[in-house]
Amino acid sequence: MNKVLPLLVVLLSSWIAGCASTGASSGSQEKVIYHVNLGNEQASDGLRNIRNHLSADPKAKIVVVTHSRGIDFLLKDAKDKDGNRYLDQVERLKLQGVQFDVCEIAMTSRGLKRDNFIEYASFVPSGVAEITRLQQREGYAYLKP
Repeated sequence: MNKVLPLLVVLLSSWIAGCASTGASSGSQEKVIYHVNLGNEQASDGLRNIRNHLSADPKAKIVVVTHSRGIDFLLKDAKDKDGNRYLDQVERLKLQGVQFDVCEIAMTSRGLKRDNFIEYASFVPSGVAEITRLQQREGYAYLKP
């Protein structure tokens, strides 16, 4: 019994280490959610963070999930505090593979329709449910600017 216990400890430790290493490896693609729900100032911060993120890791898979006031920057003609159109920034990021999701619950609760949004917006039934799904089922990391 005295010889079996150390062997079990070594085997268990090896198994735990193996489980921990099955996550992101050096060759795997980072998958990240950027959660935007507070309005245009947060959206501006998030877009800047995403540009910085992609400059460090151009292959990162990024999904911006919006709800509440976070959907505003994806409306047609939305502008930042300096008068710059969000459309231009979103278009550049979309060309780099960034996905922009709008919560349909937030949209309909404010009397908005899909055609009120820029062409680069995609729609999900619930923003918070989408965040949960991406984290739990697809292994996305979560960031909130």
